[in-house]
Amino acid sequence: MANITASMVKELREMTGAGMMECKKALAEVDGDLEKAVDVLRTRGLAAVAKKAGRATNEGTVMTVLSEDCTSGAMIELNCETDFVAINDKFKAYAEKITRAALDAKPADLDALQAAEVDGEAVSAILTDCIHVMGENTSLARFSVVEADGVSAYIHGGGKIGVLVTFALEGIAATADGFQKCGRDVAMQVAAVNPVSATRDDVPADVVAHEKEIYKAQAAESGKPEHIQEKMAEGRMEKFYKENCLTEQAFVKNPDVTVAQYVEQCGKELGGTIAITGFVRFALGEGE
Repeated sequence: MANITASMVKELREMTGAGMMECKKALAEVDGDLEKAVDVLRTRGLAAVAKKAGRATNEGTVMTVLSEDCTSGAMIELNCETDFVAINDKFKAYAEKITRAALDAKPADLDALQAAEVDGEAVSAILTDCIHVMGENTSLARFSVVEADGVSAYIHGGGKIGVLVTFALEGIAATADGFQKCGRDVAMQVAAVNPVSATRDDVPADVVAHEKEIYKAQAAESGKPEHIQEKMAEGRMEKFYKENCLTEQAFVKNPDVTVAQYVEQCGKELGGTIAITGFVRFALGEGE
């Protein structure tokens, strides 16, 4: 029988995230064969999945993947229990694999994504494997898949915020370095400033109605004539659009121009036109 050393146990723990005694027992059963010990723990981990299902998953990562031609993109939020696991490269690799499955399958909902396959493996099986190997409950909070003439992505804070931005392009390839630099700048703006919508036309009707009510009430308190109150409310609504609609916001990297003006300038420099059509922004924890 092989001598089970502390370093062997430590290595197996790092590989699987299982407890020290579990690792020691597994190694003893397979005469110190590390790979076989991993299999033993994974087999036993099938019971552990149910036990861990009730534990909170407040950490995790947001992951994005673009198609090779940069005309489609996918983003997921994969949650776990601790930041220690969230920043682990193995955990990130699981997240990337699931995001690729979302990009390929373009599923209608989370159930469909769970059933989708990548490299011959179902996402549900990938999640189960992640739980076994990382030793923490893992849950798929949400996902998004977008398609457009051009798509750009940005991840902030090592996975704390993720953004996909869609563009209409004319005379410019979505894979062009110039376009992707422009697109990344816009995606960074979305991550930093968190706009309500891409354009004022995209602001939800209930949000517009709510804002107008507030501004009208504020104007009424001024005691000024009604037609002046109306203009005051309209002025404040314009300010709301400029602060909260991506295309109308001051560009963070150059506040002298709006984001729309920056994008238009990029298009001219590349010999075509670029226009923002939408974006998706995931901040870790919002999907729960």
